[in-house]
Formats: sequence, structure tokens, C-alpha cells
Amino acid sequence: MMPTTPSPRETAEARAAVLIEALPYIQRFRGRTVVVKYGGNAMVDPGLAATFAEDVVLMHSVGLRPVVVHGGGPQISDLMARLGKVPEFRDGQRVTDAETVDIARMVLVGKVNREIVASINLHGSLAVGVSGEDAGLIVAGARHPDLGFVGDVQAVNPAILERLLAEDLIPVVSTMGADAQGQAYNINADTVAGALAEALGAEKVIYLTDVEGLLADVDNPGSLISRIDAPALAKLVASGVMSGGMIPKIAACLHAVGHGVGSAHLLDGRLPHVVLLELFSDAGIGTMIVREELP
Repeated sequence: MMPTTPSPRETAEARAAVLIEALPYIQRFRGRTVVVKYGGNAMVDPGLAATFAEDVVLMHSVGLRPVVVHGGGPQISDLMARLGKVPEFRDGQRVTDAETVDIARMVLVGKVNREIVASINLHGSLAVGVSGEDAGLIVAGARHPDLGFVGDVQAVNPAILERLLAEDLIPVVSTMGADAQGQAYNINADTVAGALAEALGAEKVIYLTDVEGLLADVDNPGSLISRIDAPALAKLVASGVMSGGMIPKIAACLHAVGHGVGSAHLLDGRLPHVVLLELFSDAGIGTMIVREELP
């Protein structure tokens, strides 16, 4: 038997139910800051990029204060290849000499950031591009001499972001930083998102990834962990269950919730409107990490 098409009334009722379900979350998070780390397929797929911009604008429209943080590793590698420069990695980290850090700055600040700002501003003059070098936002230092100008966050001065948020604007932050001498460093975007969330006293920090979230068994997609507290997650990491590219994200999440951020979320950025589904629905859709579950 062919499935019946919903009647106009049924369709209207379903849409109303979605709005009613979202209402208490909108009321709860109004006026709160939410930092979103944007990357993976969500960034390179044009359709997903468009829906992400819509999500950010809707968050802003219902009273949340979104801050977007982005990296751009694949785009940096692409420009390096076009310039005839071969990327070198050590333990998964890009070795960044003086020429490479200039390339990273061109890509992150001059290309990727502008594209994200433009996609958001299709819906209104809301987004402002910011580099971590601007107004001393991110004070950086070298991670390791062998890696060149790969940086770690040493301090955050969130004043420029707070001023933009006070003006009802959406900051879009590229993850360059600078030391006291003005030397630029390329910094891991996961780390920057957590550090900015902490400095801003954010309600949430959200990481868009290319997986469903945290899996109790990496070989079983049905083992998604919907909610976990920091002590339990730390035990999972210590046991070796979590590994690979998820480790920096987990470390950033644990640091954030341990330093005042209300919760951290790992979401599948390959799903359209995944941010809205996580924020404004009862079931959520990814993994939510909190400091500690109440007894």
C-alpha cells in the first residue's frame, strides 16, 4: 500500500508542533552566547554551507548570540599545492614555516572567512569577520620548535567580540593568533573555539564534525552517546575507546565544560540544520558533554 500524503491540516499541525517544541529552548537560551566551530564537510559542501548560514541567522533572530569559529586545513593544503609547496605533517600537525604561515593567513583571513561572512550576510547585514590577530583577541605562542609557526592559545582578550555582540552582530573568527612581537601563528580551530567559549562565558560550544558524535563502539554506528559528563568521558579517553582526530575535540570540550561553559556538543555537520536540531528539539541529535551529572 502506498503511503498517504499528509493533508494540509496534518502538515500545518506538524509544523506547529516543531515550533512549540522549540519554544522553551528559545526562551532558555535567549541572550546566551553560543560558540560554533565550523569545519569538515559542512564547510566545503555548498548546500551544507548555505543551511549552516541559515542556522546561524535563525539563532541570532530568536535572541541567541552566536560566534562562529573556523579553520581551513584543506583549503590551506590546496593553495600550497597550487603554489608548488608540499605540505609536511608531523604527528598530524602541519609544519608551518614563514611562507606557510603567510599562506595560512591568506586562506583563513582572506578567503574562508570572507566566504562565511558573505553567506551569512545574504540574510541581512549581520556578520563581521575577525582574525585572532585583531585587537589582541588571541595571544599565541609556539607549540613546538619543530612545528614552526603552529601556535597554542596563551591568552584571550574577548573585548572585540563582546563589543560586536553588544552591537547585535555575529563575529566570524579565523584562527590566527599573534605573540607580543606580532609574529603570526596558525592555531587549531577546535582549541580556539573552546578558549573563546571560556573567555566569553558561553552557554554552549558546538563542534561540527564528520561523524555522528561520540560512539561507545567505533565500529557500531548505533552506539551513539547522546549525553555524557566530563568524568565519564575522561575515563573513556583513558581506556583508549576514543582515538584519532576526535581527541583534540574531546580535549577542547573537557577544558570548556571544566572552565565555566554550560555544555559542549559534538554534531554531525553532514546533516542539514544539525545545529537547530540539537539546540531546539527534545531529543537532540549528537553528543552533549556536561561538567558533571547531578545525582
